[in-house]
Amino acid sequence: MGQKVHPIGFRTGVTRDWDSRWYADKHNFSKYLVEDYNVRRYIEKNLAFAGIAKTEIERTEDEVEVIIHTARPGVVIGRRGAEVDKLREDLSSVTGRKTTIKIKEITKPEVNAQLVAQGIAEQMMKRVNYRRAMKRAVEAAIQAGVFGIKIRCAGRLGGAEIARSDGYTVGNLPLQKLKANIDYGFAESSTTMGNIGVKVWIYKGDVGEASA
Repeated sequence: MGQKVHPIGFRTGVTRDWDSRWYADKHNFSKYLVEDYNVRRYIEKNLAFAGIAKTEIERTEDEVEVIIHTARPGVVIGRRGAEVDKLREDLSSVTGRKTTIKIKEITKPEVNAQLVAQGIAEQMMKRVNYRRAMKRAVEAAIQAGVFGIKIRCAGRLGGAEIARSDGYTVGNLPLQKLKANIDYGFAESSTTMGNIGVKVWIYKGDVGEASA
């Protein structure tokens, strides 16, 4: 059997911070955990085409701060801030307390693993050939200066009867090194032949050194 380790969980607390940052006693922990899950699912569902790469959540005693990393901040904010105001109200009802929203723009989406995975998944839903979509993503990432990239697609690729996996690997990808800045992303493409999973690993250099 394969011995695989999740790249994000492997480095959390070592070279990468937690996506949820708060403290709770045993009575509130499960409640906050479910709230965080609902907040993230709400954002993913309602801002599906806003290029959301990551949602961070910080809590104080009476306030929740949601930090949204997006490649399209204009879609999240909306005209005159109408969309972000509505989102703030909806998230306040989900958490049951005052919620503030911070938006951080991702200036280089071609080197963000989650956005690359989402981009490939969206292209496959539009019937673009999966090999072409992967090759474009690899070329864009390498041109942007990453040290290595690996893309893996799995499912009924090209409408095949039997599910299989295929992918590209270019450059260096030291997954076993803790200090390696490995970005990981996963997305699903809902095609007429079923769901196709897309995994992306991007090596941006070692922590503390110049990276992409």
